[in-house]
Amino acid sequence: MELRDVKTKIIGKNVKYFKEISSTHIYAKELVINMLDKEKNKSVVVIADKQTNGIGTKGRNWYTGSGKNIAMTIILNPKCKIKQLENLTFEIAESMQKAIWDLYNIKLEIKEPNDLMLNNKKIGGILTEINTIGEKVNYLLISIGFNVNEENFSKEVENIATSLKKEHKDKQDFSRKEIIAEFLERLEEKLLEKRIGL
Repeated sequence: MELRDVKTKIIGKNVKYFKEISSTHIYAKELVINMLDKEKNKSVVVIADKQTNGIGTKGRNWYTGSGKNIAMTIILNPKCKIKQLENLTFEIAESMQKAIWDLYNIKLEIKEPNDLMLNNKKIGGILTEINTIGEKVNYLLISIGFNVNEENFSKEVENIATSLKKEHKDKQDFSRKEIIAEFLERLEEKLLEKRIGL
């Protein structure tokens, strides 16, 4: 998946795409740890059609489906102190909320600390991991699971989970690429507003 149309300066310019992967978060963490010094300042977006071991919060699994939903992890190397990243997870949720509203006029709700809701059902989750050296941020991982075109959920979650497509069956399939691009633009705007160097 290429994000040629993304209107960002940094985030989304370097994408690693997989048809299937164990976990975008685990892959991204291994990638950032093994990066050479000359690569350390690069932002990377890891996207997968399917995860076989997707990670949610509190060690829970996150179901991705296959090519219907968004599973991605963003590697950032913010030039800031840890204090500047307060409320980050909520602001990431706001970025997705704004992206979906601007694209489709659909209002998501944010359930703190890290869930996105639609019609009182969970449509997305955010997992952030910050690695620090003292007060200095070494690297930041932002993982997003977001249900886009999934219509079939397991019995365990069918009453508490949903997707854009499930709630708006009158619309054609939503574009994962369009959503990712819009979200990355909103996220970069938010981080720059906080004067976080990328």
